[in-house]
Amino acid sequence: MRDWSELWMWRTAFILCVLSVLTLALLPDAAPLMLVSTGWDKANHVLAFFVLGMLGLRAFPGAAWRVAAGLLGYGALIELLQGMTTWRTAEWQDLLPDLIGITAALGVLAVLRRAPCRGT
Repeated sequence: MRDWSELWMWRTAFILCVLSVLTLALLPDAAPLMLVSTGWDKANHVLAFFVLGMLGLRAFPGAAWRVAAGLLGYGALIELLQGMTTWRTAEWQDLLPDLIGITAALGVLAVLRRAPCRGT
């Protein structure tokens, strides 16, 4: 089990990332703060949900499937909220790149957990 300070660090990073992704997702497309971009909307979704997945899985060890399901629900919430604005549109097909990012995070952490530790 990790000590509480390490979990607190991961959980704080996860919450800050959740809030940042929500803010970026709800800003108008032409917003000057849209500095974080891969240049392609779907790749932005994969990257955002990969990072959210990595942080969430580290913040809540032992809850991988709940984290994954929660993040997919979070992606759906973002689409719902975007549909309620006049400057963004809900694109439900964005849930697929969200799922790809989450799945990639699950895969990377599974590989890292199986990799042998090498001391220096």
